[in-house]
Amino acid sequence: MNDIERLQGLVDSSKNIVFFGGAGVSTESGIPDFRSKDGLYHQKYAYPPEQILSHDFFMTHRAEFFAFYRDRVLALDAQPNAAHRKLAELEWAGKLKAVITQNIDGLHQAAGSKNVIELHGSVHRNRCLKCGKRFDARFIADSPGVPACPCGGAVKPEVVLYEESLDAPVIERAIESLAVADLLIIGGTSLAVYPAAGLVDAFRGSHLVVINRTPLGSQQADLFIQGSIGEVLSKIHTIEKY
Repeated sequence: MNDIERLQGLVDSSKNIVFFGGAGVSTESGIPDFRSKDGLYHQKYAYPPEQILSHDFFMTHRAEFFAFYRDRVLALDAQPNAAHRKLAELEWAGKLKAVITQNIDGLHQAAGSKNVIELHGSVHRNRCLKCGKRFDARFIADSPGVPACPCGGAVKPEVVLYEESLDAPVIERAIESLAVADLLIIGGTSLAVYPAAGLVDAFRGSHLVVINRTPLGSQQADLFIQGSIGEVLSKIHTIEKY
């Protein structure tokens, strides 16, 4: 039995699957990750990307923040790939109960997934820090310079920046989903970003599957498949909704 057949068997025998994913899920849609050789950490800017994407930098250097944010973070033309579509299909079939993502691009929802737990927020939600008025990602993309609310307040993307804490209700939802899952599939993440990566410790189910281009040394998986997550998941047959 090969790895795809083993994965198919685990999917078929599971009734409460949770998927935990990271940047590698969206790189196949053309969105750069952070840590690969072509990722944001290896790009050359006036400031390091981790400094630019920090709360303090946003508060003190908003023009530079939004120049980088529009150039390297917003990817509004990106489309869901095979991984996003297969996960949405598994949810529709009643197999997949939640997608827990470290990504902020909204591609899981664009593919049709409904129960998406966004640990680091979303570029599609933006809020005025003065009056609370909300704006979509297109407003940020099309605004010249620093986006401003009609009230004069600064508009901040509702994404978790460095130096900021994860949203407590979001963490709670993720832990609750992981605690009742019988199969956890981890894909497209190095599990190097904490505290998000530490949430997988809440999983108490029967089987853990890792699909990634590189092994995750800290995770003792029942099945590790090295390769493209889109290619792997696209080979899985989805049983019709029961």
